[in-house]
Amino acid sequence: MDRKRAGIAATAALAPAAWGTTYLVTTQLLPEGRPLLLAALRALPAGLLLLMIGRTLPKGRWWGRAAVLGMLNIGLFFPLTFVGAYRLPGGVAATIGAIQPLLVAGFSIGVLRVRPGRRALLAGLAGVGGVALLVLKSGAKLDGVGIAAMVTAIGLMAMGTVLTRRWGRPEGATMVDLTAWQLLAGSVFLVPLAAVVEGAPPALSASNLAGFAYLGLFSTALGYVLWFRGIERLGAGPASFLGLINPVVATVGGLVVLGQTLTPWQVLGLVLALGAMLIGQAPARRGATAGPAPAPRAAAAEAPAAQAPAAQVSAGQVPTAPAPTARTEPLRTAAAR
Repeated sequence: MDRKRAGIAATAALAPAAWGTTYLVTTQLLPEGRPLLLAALRALPAGLLLLMIGRTLPKGRWWGRAAVLGMLNIGLFFPLTFVGAYRLPGGVAATIGAIQPLLVAGFSIGVLRVRPGRRALLAGLAGVGGVALLVLKSGAKLDGVGIAAMVTAIGLMAMGTVLTRRWGRPEGATMVDLTAWQLLAGSVFLVPLAAVVEGAPPALSASNLAGFAYLGLFSTALGYVLWFRGIERLGAGPASFLGLINPVVATVGGLVVLGQTLTPWQVLGLVLALGAMLIGQAPARRGATAGPAPAPRAAAAEAPAAQAPAAQVSAGQVPTAPAPTARTEPLRTAAAR
């Protein structure tokens, strides 16, 4: 792996590393039994903050794409993971989450027309086994609703990862903009649903507010910007393997905060999980994992100087020479693809 790619992978890995602390923060700092409230208060403030920074709105087909990605990555994923955190031991939830690279590989066949290599599949299986050894305990209590919630959540995020790679982002929009759109699209679904299903929120303590601030600013706003950047630069498959750092961080958090110790089997699992993550970062041979098929380019001739030129962006790729646009309104709109 070259130095530039390693740097991108390292920064993208900060996202699942932050998500690895979600279980600890949820159980120690946040209100119990309010998964929809937790999801809404995690997504909405982060989305508003990023929108204020980017000051860009989607346009054209990107309203629909933002809604789809927002539901997959945020609106449905967040509450389902909180249900899993409430109803499952952390080891069971983490082991289910480790199947994401395999799901991404499967979805990539149909969406990206990319067939995963044997190395990626073996690394995915090794990652699941390593995480199971690391965090899964004998006699762990299994809850059917919790398992269904986690499996569904991981499947939704895997599809969201693949579609994020397939669609890329529109000309004129930054990764901050794309993240803000998804967070707010998910919030449009989560906020009214939380109000109807769970009722008025309870009075929040100082520890509750600290937990929400951490999840919203670090784990969500910064985390998802870095995560989507990793998908764009590394590809859906390699980025999904970075998620294996999640249970590693969760385990280390247990060691530090709860005074736990590692058994020899857990050490083996740690080595397997980290090894699978590193193997999954190796770029595939040319032609083995080609990028998404480019979208048709605009056929219109160049517009007069007073008008903005038509967007010509390949799906899943960053535009190399975006057309300059005048900024005359508080909120500018990104060109549709």
